[in-house]
Amino acid sequence: MAQSPSHKFGQDLGKLLEDIVLDDILKPRLQQFAKTKNYYLDWQRSRPARSGKKVTWEDKYGNKHDLDFVIEIDGTDDRLGRPVAFIESAWRRYTKHSKNKAQEIQGAILPIIELHHLSAPFYGAVLAGDFTKPALDQLRNNGFAIIYIPYKDVVAAFQEIDFDVAFNEETLDEIYTQASKSLASLTSLDKAKLRQALMRVSKSEVDQFMDKLRNCLERYIAKITLIPLFGTKYEFQSLDDALTELNTIDIDHPSGQFERFEVIIDYSNNDTIRATFQNKTLLADFLRKLES
Repeated sequence: MAQSPSHKFGQDLGKLLEDIVLDDILKPRLQQFAKTKNYYLDWQRSRPARSGKKVTWEDKYGNKHDLDFVIEIDGTDDRLGRPVAFIESAWRRYTKHSKNKAQEIQGAILPIIELHHLSAPFYGAVLAGDFTKPALDQLRNNGFAIIYIPYKDVVAAFQEIDFDVAFNEETLDEIYTQASKSLASLTSLDKAKLRQALMRVSKSEVDQFMDKLRNCLERYIAKITLIPLFGTKYEFQSLDDALTELNTIDIDHPSGQFERFEVIIDYSNNDTIRATFQNKTLLADFLRKLES
């Protein structure tokens, strides 16, 4: 089936916005931050440490997801490091699709975060177009940092190069077709003006995003709590049995074998890592990694 003119224009516009917002606006800020902190920034291009050009990471279920940016500790061109930040992007023209896209991003990123939860990594989304407040709130409530460039700001940016992109579902196919041709023939000067316009409308969002990234990755450990747990394990088939036995347990004179270590790491930015380890060696390995 042939691609509709409206769909083609939407894809082309989204690709142009991605190139400008990700490559020209956000990536230089991320590169500067990573360089000053000796982190490794990965994005979509060839890298000997992985196959192909895509930045692909597995989640806790073994599913693979392609991302826009990943920041690593101890990463090099030839070696994958420990990921500490994951960033994805999306463009949507109509709000009716925004909820699904937000869920798609959440469904891809959060299982990766769960796999790497002992690093308490940063995760964010770069969004442009029409996204509803519930869609944005859903991501923020799940811990995402957000850069959001509304569709009206995209339209305003294009107006600076006398290009009207304020189309809707009633726009005729021939107008979309002509718009796609105009998009493909933008000059370097047009793109430079567009870049500057998008930088202006997104500056506050990008600054806040970078502040959150910096706050997460520049945090320091405020407190480490180790709780060695000893005792006898009690298992019950019903709540009544558990409640009955609870009254017989002498908590004033505890006894029993070692069960596990509970560790709580409190950071300066109020992040907290909670983990369980069965022996001292695994716990020590974990604590040493926190020095990175």
